Amino acid sequence: MDSYDLIVIGSGTAAQVAVAKVRAAGWSVAVIDHQPFGGTCALRGCDPKKMLVSGEEAIDAARRMAGHGVEGALGIDWPGLMAFKRTFTDPIPAKQEQRYAELGVDAFHGLARFTGPDAIEVDGRALQARHVLIATGARPVPLGIPGEELVSTSDDFLELPALPRRIVLIGGGYVAAEFSHLAARAGAEVAILQRAPRLLPQFDPDLVGWLMPRFEELRIAVETGATVTRVERVQDGLIVHATRPGAPDLAIPADLVVHAAGRGSDLDALDLAAGHVTVRDGRLHLNEHLQSVSNPRVYAAGDAAGVGPPLTPVSNHDAKVVAANLLDGPSHTPDYRGVPSVAFTVPAIAAVGLSEDEARRQGLKFRVNAASTPNWFSARRLAERVYGHKVLIEEATDRILGAHLVGPHAEEVINLFGLAIRHGLTAANLRSTMFAYPTGASDLGYML
Repeated sequence: MDSYDLIVIGSGTAAQVAVAKVRAAGWSVAVIDHQPFGGTCALRGCDPKKMLVSGEEAIDAARRMAGHGVEGALGIDWPGLMAFKRTFTDPIPAKQEQRYAELGVDAFHGLARFTGPDAIEVDGRALQARHVLIATGARPVPLGIPGEELVSTSDDFLELPALPRRIVLIGGGYVAAEFSHLAARAGAEVAILQRAPRLLPQFDPDLVGWLMPRFEELRIAVETGATVTRVERVQDGLIVHATRPGAPDLAIPADLVVHAAGRGSDLDALDLAAGHVTVRDGRLHLNEHLQSVSNPRVYAAGDAAGVGPPLTPVSNHDAKVVAANLLDGPSHTPDYRGVPSVAFTVPAIAAVGLSEDEARRQGLKFRVNAASTPNWFSARRLAERVYGHKVLIEEATDRILGAHLVGPHAEEVINLFGLAIRHGLTAANLRSTMFAYPTGASDLGYML
C-alpha cells in the first residue's frame, strides 16, 4: 500500500494551493480526481464563463454606443466564441498534471472513496494517508422532479457547440442571471423560472430592481414565484411545467433546459462513513479549523467544506488555512470578512459585507448612502442607463459595513470596498484617497 503525508481529493483551486504549500515543506502528496485536472473554476466555472462574457460585453458596448458615433451591427458567433474559450480551458489539465509531476506529486485519475479513517481507494488501488484534504467542490443539487434527466447542467451549457433557439433556466441566482444575459445577447429566446419572489436574492433588492430593466430590454421572460414540477420531452423539444400561487400554470417550450437552482458539496461518492467522517445537515461536520470533528486526520476546503461563501477566493483562503494547520497543528481559522461577490450580468451587480437586513438584525447603528445614478459621468460616457450604489456606514466608527453596486465597473470597484471592510478602513479614509480620474474608482468618494 502506497503511503502519503497528504492525500488531496479534488484538483481545483483549494487542492492546488494546499498541495504547493505542503509539498514545499517536504511532505509526500497524492492528488485524486475523476474529472480532468484543474477544477471547476478553471474548466467549468468562473474563468470560461468570463471568457464568454467578453463576447457579450463587446456586443452590449456596440449597441449602447449606436447613434453616439458608433455604426454597424455586431453579432455573436457562438462556435467562434466557444473556440476562444477553449484556448484557455483545453491546455489546463495537461499543464496541471505537468505541474504535479514537477512538484513530485503523484496524480491519480478516478473516483476516490474512504475505506478506513486513514485509507483511500481509487480504481481498486489502496492508498494510506497521514492526512486527507477533501476538496471535491460542489455539484448541482437534485431537483427531485419527473424529467430531471432531461435537464442540462451549467457544465453542459459552457460546452454547447451551438446555441439552442429556446432556453429555459430553472433557478434565479448567479447562473440564471449570467447565462440568460449571455444567451439572449447571442440570439436565443430565454426564460427564467425562479421559485423565490425575485431574481438574485443574494443581492440588495433595490439594486436588483435597478438591473431588471436590462432583462426586459433583452426580452428575457422572468417568472418569479414559479415552482417547476416536471420536464417532458415532446416531438420538437422539451416542455417545462411550473406552478404559481394564484396564477395559471406554466408550460414553456424549450430546446434546452438548464439547472440553475443551486449547488451543494460534492460528497456522495466518498463513502464518508467508512472514513469516520460525519455529516451534519448535509455538510461535513467541521471545527473552526476546517478539520473533521469525528476524524482529525481529515480537513476540507472550499465548496466541499461549505463554511465560507461558495467562491474561488474562499477556496484559495481555506486551502491556506488548512495547509497552515497541517504544518503547524490546528491553530488557524478562516477569516471571511470583506469577501466580494459578483454576478457577471452586463452590467454586473456586486456586493460585499452586510446587507441592510443583516446590519439591522445585528443591532448596528448605521447610515445608508444609496442612489441610482445613470446621470454620473461613468455611466453617461458608456451610454449605460444602469448605475447605482448602496453603502452602509457605521455611525460610531465610520467603518464600512457593506457596499452594494450595480453598473459599469461594479465588479472592480467592489474590491476597494472589500479592502476597506477587511482592514477596517473608514469612509473618511476612502474619501481622502486620490483615485485616478476619470475611472470607476473615482466615483467611490461620492458613494459615501
